[in-house]
Amino acid sequence: MVDLTSEMAGLWAALGPAPAHRARVIQFASAATGEGVSTVAREFARLAAVRARKPVWLIDGDLAQQGQLEAVSAEPDRFGQVGKAAQGSPDGSSFYAVTPRVTGRDGKPVPDSRLLTARSCLGGRLWVTHFHMEALRSGHRVEAVGEPRYWEALRPHADTIVIDAPAADRNDMAIILAPFVDMTVLVISRRKHGRPCAGHPARRDRGRRRQDRRRGHEPLDLQGAGVPAAADGLKLLAKRTFLVSDFAHSARK
Repeated sequence: MVDLTSEMAGLWAALGPAPAHRARVIQFASAATGEGVSTVAREFARLAAVRARKPVWLIDGDLAQQGQLEAVSAEPDRFGQVGKAAQGSPDGSSFYAVTPRVTGRDGKPVPDSRLLTARSCLGGRLWVTHFHMEALRSGHRVEAVGEPRYWEALRPHADTIVIDAPAADRNDMAIILAPFVDMTVLVISRRKHGRPCAGHPARRDRGRRRQDRRRGHEPLDLQGAGVPAAADGLKLLAKRTFLVSDFAHSARK
């Protein structure tokens, strides 16, 4: 079991409170697999749910390898009992598209949104989505869509929406969704990359950091970890980006 409550409290303070009039969407991502994104996203969602005025939604964006609902269900002492499945879309929209369309037993097309369900925990304060990959057959493909409809439809029902995006080396969802989120948190594992040396751009190019801040990108290296070069391109696509490191000791991706 990983309990990052104190670390997530620091991240919560750094990101600031959610606006009172509008839910914020926070995407957690990484440049490479194995950084601990799923663990950090789940722990942050739990902390946010305890502090939020309205429910918090944890969107499991790794559609091919769903794991958030299973992880939450495995810790009833921390997340409580998981509720019954409900539709994961408030208006029938979705943040992904399945091609070709899935058909039901009657031969009629099944709306993409019907493949996404959500279950509550923490007494209804946290909702966790689950994409039913088992409904797809050989030849089906599911991809993120670059449009804001789903996120705008979900905002009125939530205080904070947390997206657990797959690593950029496996999927481009984080890049596709970046224009529609309020901020992106890049998770970096110090165990994988170590501290940056004196010549590393993360320490050498302070002028670039100041420029990033003026553009609205806010690096937040809470543990002094190095930033892989592959993360730079993803960082500049987000409206506002924070870097966190070395939180997840048992990362799932």
